[in-house]
Amino acid sequence: MFDASISFLRVRDLGATAAFYEGMLGLELVLDQGRCRIYRASADGYLGFCQGQTGQSDTSRVILTLVSDDVDDWHRKLADRGVTFEKPPVFNEAFNIYHCLFRDPDGYLLEIQRFEDPAWPRKS
Repeated sequence: MFDASISFLRVRDLGATAAFYEGMLGLELVLDQGRCRIYRASADGYLGFCQGQTGQSDTSRVILTLVSDDVDDWHRKLADRGVTFEKPPVFNEAFNIYHCLFRDPDGYLLEIQRFEDPAWPRKS
């Protein structure tokens, strides 16, 4: 089982999106990564919004992120089950995360990641 999940969506105007989710819905901003903002939607469920690019396909506009402290173990287990990875586990300096990427049968991008940022709320 994973520790949390994040649905990342690409948006045209991150400022307008932030104003809506913070001001209108009152969601708690958990982590501001500059180009991405992550909000708590439930106890262990999060919504992430990232400044996007125009002309992207529907499947590239969504990233389903599963949070785990053991990215390498998940990578090994899934590779053993035949999953093909677009990116093996690697540190992403821009977002201060350790992650790997692969796609589901419908082409949606899945990410397993560990936050290195101490501001990320850890499971108690």
